[in-house]
Amino acid sequence: MNGKVWLVGAGPGDPELLTLKAVKVLARAQVVLVDDLVNPAVLEHCPDARVIPVGKRGGCRSTPQAFIHRLMLRYTRQGKCVVRLKGGDPCIFGRGSEEVDWLAAHGIEAELVNGITAGLAGATGCGIPLTLRGIARGVTLVTAHTQDDSSLDWAALAKGGTTLVVYMGVAKLGEVRDSLLAGGMRADMPVAMIENASLPQQRECRSSLARMRQDAARFALKSPAILVIGEVAAAREALLACSA
Repeated sequence: MNGKVWLVGAGPGDPELLTLKAVKVLARAQVVLVDDLVNPAVLEHCPDARVIPVGKRGGCRSTPQAFIHRLMLRYTRQGKCVVRLKGGDPCIFGRGSEEVDWLAAHGIEAELVNGITAGLAGATGCGIPLTLRGIARGVTLVTAHTQDDSSLDWAALAKGGTTLVVYMGVAKLGEVRDSLLAGGMRADMPVAMIENASLPQQRECRSSLARMRQDAARFALKSPAILVIGEVAAAREALLACSA
């Protein structure tokens, strides 16, 4: 009898941001395939499981997806409870739906467990509301890194009027800046660059669209980091004043 795969979001880094459901599933796990960005402290919830690192980090050597598929298939066919532990949320730039589809095609039951995404946790930790009445009616999550190196429709994003949260954008700051400026976004649009979201070493650099590349270089911004682009990126003082 086949086992089951749980695709679990470990959140942005702070182990206290795990959901109760994630903790319960980890406690039952027999095998855990863990991504590189998952905080090792999360593994305290699965002390009896076999933990297999299957690192995936932008710009570094990554475990091939086909190999991860084979591992999931091998252990579930042994009747084991397998957790595929991903940073953030499995369905926000995490290939969660792709893995569910692949498992279903091979007759393996899978279930998703949501996690808090880095864009939300990082912004909140810096006092930035991603939506704000009268300022930002929505938020758009995008990745600057695509599998086929195709370009996003930055002109449409520049005119969309929502807060932009850009994942995996550190290596493409110049391209993001130039594309949004060319699309009509104003040069002084506030930007927040947030490194190591939710962790004790979280850092933030406030800038503007026109200056974000220079400021990031001076700040020595490194991955993993997210970019928050929009009026809300300048809202910290007002937000903190309201909470005082």
